[in-house]
Amino acid sequence: MQLTSHEQALLNGDHGPAAQKAMQILATLGRIYGADRMIPVNSVQISGVSYANLGEAGLDWLAEMAAGGGRAQVFTTLNPAGMDIENYRNLGISEEFAVNQRRVLEAFESMGVVTTCSCTPYLFGNLPHFGEHIAWAESSAVCFANAVLGARTNREGGPSALAAALTGITPAYGYHLDGNRHPTVQVVVEAEIQSNPDFGALGKAIGDRLQAEPLGKVPFITGIDEATLENLKSFCASIATFGGVALFHIPGLTPEAGQFSAPQTQIRISQAVLDQARQELNTAAPDEIDFVSLGCPHLSLREIQRIAELLKGQQVKKEFWITTSRPVKGMADQMGYTAIIEAAGAKFATDTCCVVAPIKGRFTGLATDSAKACYYAEGKNRFKTRLLDFDDVIREALQ
Repeated sequence: MQLTSHEQALLNGDHGPAAQKAMQILATLGRIYGADRMIPVNSVQISGVSYANLGEAGLDWLAEMAAGGGRAQVFTTLNPAGMDIENYRNLGISEEFAVNQRRVLEAFESMGVVTTCSCTPYLFGNLPHFGEHIAWAESSAVCFANAVLGARTNREGGPSALAAALTGITPAYGYHLDGNRHPTVQVVVEAEIQSNPDFGALGKAIGDRLQAEPLGKVPFITGIDEATLENLKSFCASIATFGGVALFHIPGLTPEAGQFSAPQTQIRISQAVLDQARQELNTAAPDEIDFVSLGCPHLSLREIQRIAELLKGQQVKKEFWITTSRPVKGMADQMGYTAIIEAAGAKFATDTCCVVAPIKGRFTGLATDSAKACYYAEGKNRFKTRLLDFDDVIREALQ
């Protein structure tokens, strides 16, 4: 791999031990994946923020990087933490966990990382433009950046994302290169796709096929004529979760689709296949739902507005988490949506979500509109799940 004089100085330790360690990580990744050079990145998004995932070993590594002079060289934000920094007590998070989670955020802050914790950084200012090279880690955000925005990123791990933040570079391989952005299989959708759960079930159906057969990981999807931003963020979360997909193309909806022809290899997603995928995400009986959550990925202001419209003047009867980023929550405060929602008894879970919060075993059944949330509720927290349309999730909280 060809390194510039500055990159070689980083590797030699001329800019401190943290920068040296970061450069060692990136150089090793570059050798593994055959990169011939490093490329500059303009933004970074780091995963592995919840203390529940990091533990003391991860926290020690962060502290070592901070003590070694680590400092973010580009705009860098964080994935959701394990708790709402302000409202954790109301969400049942222990003081012991809160102390440790704060230590994690303090370590990141000392390195100049913006400690806004969200899986939708593109909704509050970390918004790359078409063709821009970035180094993001959250799977749904990586897919959204590549497919919907046309930016270029691999799915980074927590250490490689921090290394990119501390150096401002990443190895040139994977989705940074033109040749790896070509579609590998055409997916013909022959089903009605309208709501977030429809897009989530579609992501599961496609993801399951791509995991089962050697069809490549860049689907060219036809049969979808329109989608909202919220539909696409839900789809990105699902197809990344179930299929490991970090890039797709949809003619008329995503910016690079027009550069390519549909691959000859085809798979078809019928209405029956879509219905089966959705059914597989419904494992709870209606009377088993004791936890309701919206915001996987984190909610947009438009979604919070809709929640406020449906909750106004009513009282929820189940634990109901509204998960979003703190900047979007701030706009909801300004617009009066927060006051309406909290008066109804629902709870904002800002900075965190039902996937990374330490809530294993607290509930029996989760109602949500997110296929990704269903996946982690079953696999990580041992909850049963019901996948409902957005408005129906809110009605479930009121029953």
